[in-house]
Amino acid sequence: MSEERAGRILEAAGFPPGSLAGCRPMSGGTYNTVEELRLTDGSRYVLKVPPPPTVPGMSHERELFVSEAEFYRAAATVDVPAPRVVHVSLDAPEGCHLLMTACPGDGWDDSYSDAEEAGLRRELGRHVARLHQVTGPGFGYPSGALGPLSADWRTAFTAIYDAVLDDARRYEAWLPRPVDEVARAAKTAYDALDEVTVPRLVHFDLWRGNILVDRPEGGGEPRIGGLIDGERMFWGDPLADFVSLALLGDIRKDHDFLTGYQEAGGRAAEFIHSARQRLALYRSYLYLIMLVETVPRGAGDEQVAWVRERVAPELTAALDELGQ
Repeated sequence: MSEERAGRILEAAGFPPGSLAGCRPMSGGTYNTVEELRLTDGSRYVLKVPPPPTVPGMSHERELFVSEAEFYRAAATVDVPAPRVVHVSLDAPEGCHLLMTACPGDGWDDSYSDAEEAGLRRELGRHVARLHQVTGPGFGYPSGALGPLSADWRTAFTAIYDAVLDDARRYEAWLPRPVDEVARAAKTAYDALDEVTVPRLVHFDLWRGNILVDRPEGGGEPRIGGLIDGERMFWGDPLADFVSLALLGDIRKDHDFLTGYQEAGGRAAEFIHSARQRLALYRSYLYLIMLVETVPRGAGDEQVAWVRERVAPELTAALDELGQ
């Protein structure tokens, strides 16, 4: 992105002309273009721009900034650290974009001690529990990418699941099992969706790369600096967040996270049969996305091989659990 365009976006957001000191690309994203903007007063902002409409994508990836802005506004109501929306436009002379404040910290890596990891997971649990206190006007993606919000979770999620299966067919994506077999397995658990009666805020992409950790200058305990990339959020079952929070793993083994979650009022201590069925259903949904999106993303051979080696067995295990 040119600095000239970034400058115009800042002006559209109300900043004085000449506020931009420089910009640099940020890594980690797989869909949008993301840049850090440095202003002349020393402040930092993050600017996201989507790919052109002609670029292939998944069905749920339309109007993602509507969902992302919704997540940040909702997170602010419960004091969860996240970017603050400065300006969002879906149709402007400067083009579709989302401008937000920058959160302190860096992506969560493996540099922390066991004690620090435990403290961070417990803190994360408290933040996620507060997110799940936020309720929405209906079930589904607020972007409207898959249609309007639904009055019940079963209607919303079955449409969401059908959409990713349609993407698999459309892109002729490789899956460890035929698409129709996946669909039949998913349907065996749909009755469990009826237990979810209140639409709650779900980030759905809380893997470690989307959790910033900030270590204060001069030492001190690391803290969660921000939960970012809320573009995949939906109003639904909070249990769905537990998939990415334990990506390729099992949240039931994350005692530190679950302790923090309960401390802040989260209710997920008892994984009864229906909850386990819903969790397996959400796991299969996320792992389907990870497998199918390699086609429209044009993933390289190395990435495709990794997804087939690591993600495909997790999808198979989730589908097997649905049949139990």
